[in-house]
Amino acid sequence: MGIVRSKYYGIIRGITVGISFFLQIGLMIFLGMYLMRYSIIAYFILEIISVITVFALVNNAESYKMSWIIIILVLPVSGLFLYFMWGRKRVNSRYFRSLRDKDGHMMRSLKQDDSIVQDLERQHPNKVQISRYLRKEGFPIYNNTQAAYYKVGEDVIAAMLEDLKKAEKFIFMEYFIVSEGKVWSDILEVLTQKVSAGVEVKLLFDDFGTLHINTQAFRKDIKSRGIEMSIFNPIHRGVTKMSFNYRNHKKITVVDGNIAYTGGFNLADEYANYIERFGHWKDSGIRLYGEGVYSFTCFFLDMWRVANKDVKINDADYKPKVHIHEEGYVQPFMGGPHRNPHNPTEGAYTRMINKARDYIYITTPYLVLDQSMREDLTNAALSGVDVCIIVPKIYDKWYVYMVNVSNYGKLMEAGVHIYEYQPGFIHAKNVIADDECAICGTINTDYRSFYLHYECGVFLSEMDAIKDMKADFLKTLEQCEEMNLISWSRRPIGNKIMQAALKVLSPLL
Repeated sequence: MGIVRSKYYGIIRGITVGISFFLQIGLMIFLGMYLMRYSIIAYFILEIISVITVFALVNNAESYKMSWIIIILVLPVSGLFLYFMWGRKRVNSRYFRSLRDKDGHMMRSLKQDDSIVQDLERQHPNKVQISRYLRKEGFPIYNNTQAAYYKVGEDVIAAMLEDLKKAEKFIFMEYFIVSEGKVWSDILEVLTQKVSAGVEVKLLFDDFGTLHINTQAFRKDIKSRGIEMSIFNPIHRGVTKMSFNYRNHKKITVVDGNIAYTGGFNLADEYANYIERFGHWKDSGIRLYGEGVYSFTCFFLDMWRVANKDVKINDADYKPKVHIHEEGYVQPFMGGPHRNPHNPTEGAYTRMINKARDYIYITTPYLVLDQSMREDLTNAALSGVDVCIIVPKIYDKWYVYMVNVSNYGKLMEAGVHIYEYQPGFIHAKNVIADDECAICGTINTDYRSFYLHYECGVFLSEMDAIKDMKADFLKTLEQCEEMNLISWSRRPIGNKIMQAALKVLSPLL
């Protein structure tokens, strides 16, 4: 009898709990409908409280998808339109399928020398997984390539100008921003001279980044000089396809297939500190010389085919002609929204962070993190890795800076050291780990670089340039102020509210 009673008692208790649960739901629905009909003020007060609660929940989760869910729920109609324009990852669209086909063409041109892979695996068993991941994504690793690191934009642009003057066969340049000024006028003068000398010159610029300069008169002038120019993803076409948010953020210069440049710098005066916009502009760049340049040549030709649909180009015609012996390894790579959800740009950063044993140093202008990247950084710090991040003190976009600051708390709680560059705006995009490897390129730690933009970089191992990058980072720290968790937690309440709201909207920033 006792067992039977116990059985029925459990059933009755379960039914009672179920009834109570559904009664509570019914009561909540009734109260909501009652307030909506008979007490508009109370209803809207509760709606505001609900929105604030949602912001708190989202800031705890920090998820890209969660942010979009909240935007759509709070703004059901306009939020939905914004998502289709800005947030939807249209990986199976005809446009993205075409991009992947062109990537396939490029990958067939890039061959891996297996002996180089074996050498790296013997020297760096701790970091070989990073290179292995990039190889599986189609990007070979090279030796016999020199790498020179430049710690400010004016140095890299000056070096690039000298190499452009020595070009004999071809020049390829692919940039996000081009603006009138000394940098562009100096480069244009050299390019004009080179065309007159029979050098092939191709320019590929992003339409959004060149809005101020990309006029009919500008295009006519470029054509009159004999320079080939294409515009990537014209915004008037992208609007109808809701794809104008996918921008080409890469920065690439290739000279004769032997020399390549990449980094954070664009072709505008602020990047070389010829003009001052946000204090001192701290950028960086890297120059490759040798076999590894071929990947950057193929990256350029890949996007040139995207911008010129009917063009036929043989990548093999642009292979490096120099043969040098150089220790160390370089592995150029690229990514874009057509590769989501497995974008190599985010994947390379993630693996760098997760494989760090002693330290991971990062410079970035934008610290707009999703949940997985935040967890990678905090887990590294909690495991004893010295995680240091330098961000700007003087910002270019106030709303992005507010999101930067909102991310400080959870990182600092885990032991991540965050420094703000006091003299101005740091635009360098570098990652250095354990004196063994580094990445220099165009990749920010934000949603746009990881989900929306076409980006590129170079993974370095066993190169003197890594030591130079580390020395530059430590020297830059002397001009930085470390953020303090207590001071951060005591920031004005208005800032906290604004930062929480902007964090929810960060996919739009």
